[in-house]
Amino acid sequence: MNKLTSLKKKKILAISLLFLMTSLLLSGCAPDSQWSAPGLTLTIDPKGSPQQVSSGVQLLLLITILTLAPSILIMTTSFARIVIVLSLLRNAIGTPQIPPNQVLVGISLILTIFIMTPVYTQMNQDAIQPYMAGEMDQSTAITKAAQPLREFMFKQTRQKDLELFLEMNHQDRPDTLDDISTIVLLPAFVLSELRTAFVMGFAIYIPFLIIDLVISSVLLSMGMMMLPPSLISLPFKILLFIMVDGWYLIVRSLSLSFVH
Repeated sequence: MNKLTSLKKKKILAISLLFLMTSLLLSGCAPDSQWSAPGLTLTIDPKGSPQQVSSGVQLLLLITILTLAPSILIMTTSFARIVIVLSLLRNAIGTPQIPPNQVLVGISLILTIFIMTPVYTQMNQDAIQPYMAGEMDQSTAITKAAQPLREFMFKQTRQKDLELFLEMNHQDRPDTLDDISTIVLLPAFVLSELRTAFVMGFAIYIPFLIIDLVISSVLLSMGMMMLPPSLISLPFKILLFIMVDGWYLIVRSLSLSFVH
């Protein structure tokens, strides 16, 4: 009962403070009105310059972009291909929960940082540091920062996919890569990454599929039809993966697949 009473008192106090602030704001809507409280100052100035309004809109857009940062990280880097290939590898071995999802995502992030480091280094040198030093404005810095990332995505994108989205966007065939907008490049890059990841996953599946077929044939010839083949093939698949140093081969193949 005491907790409920305390909670009701807090709600009433919060509503009262909200009503008080609203009343003060409504009563102080005259030009250059200001309301102050200890540690807090609220100013209402309807005569703000257009530059101030523009800066506020830019700040709002920046906050919106930050909320979409995880999706941007996944869609514009090597992360998607790596995590898909590792997931297909896990299913091919026959251990859907090992490694756990957290470990799989962690490995993918580490490899993504390693692969994308040259791109981020160039972005830092060409755009971020000059912008922080005041040598270029914001729009120029964004254009300069996007250039290394666009070059990386162009290297991984198939021409067929670019032509598809150019056609869907009702654009003519461009003369140079600079004429292709980022809006067209992004979906083409994602589509190419999905195709490459599934091609690599298919190649990974083949040796493990052969082991499953051999184990199933042996069990069938021995008349052990009630014994699940996956129970017997799992140790052999893990043994094969260890003998060929599978993690080394997978990580090496993923890293080299981004080198052109």
